[in-house]
Amino acid sequence: MSRITQNPGQCGGHPCTREIRIRVSDILEMLAENVSSAEILENFPDLEPEEIQACLLFAARRTDFPQLTV
Repeated sequence: MSRITQNPGQCGGHPCTREIRIRVSDILEMLAENVSSAEILENFPDLEPEEIQACLLFAARRTDFPQLTV
């Protein structure tokens, strides 16, 4: 998770990949629109494959809500 940063003065405080100002939400949206990881990496040469994986892990952890049972 060290590849994801979140700073108030960067990209409006949205989580980004390292310090290169590519928002996690942008990567996730491209993946959801069936843009392949290879295409994303081609379009963002500073991005590394591990950062795409970090974005997925970041999203997975954000949606892991505890389930209460009654």
